[in-house]
Amino acid sequence: QVQLVESGGGLIQAGDSLRLSCQASGDTFNNKPVGWFRQAPGKEREFVAAISWSAGRTKYADFVKDRFIISRDNAKNAVYLQMNSLKLEDTAVYSCAVARWLALGARVSDYEYWGQGTQVTVSS
Repeated sequence: QVQLVESGGGLIQAGDSLRLSCQASGDTFNNKPVGWFRQAPGKEREFVAAISWSAGRTKYADFVKDRFIISRDNAKNAVYLQMNSLKLEDTAVYSCAVARWLALGARVSDYEYWGQGTQVTVSS
């Protein structure tokens, strides 16, 4: 069992940056990939980014590929999401999740353990 807690969200102006953290406890990440998802009001939860245990592989959704950077520090049992050039449409609850297997999946069903999420609100 892995427990995940996200932090770093807040109210930010468009164009600004935020760094989200995902802290694991319990069984930690168990050498599995970790992904970030987001869910905006009235929309389905969507994939943002994922990273392998060794950080040798990353995967990004098209809408964040040139703005967001995912990273991890296994010694700290933490995964991060650096979000730059934030847009109004980035407003959502951002959640981290541990994958079920070693593939960098982009589906909600590819992930097993989830945090409660942290709110990111972008204003103009």
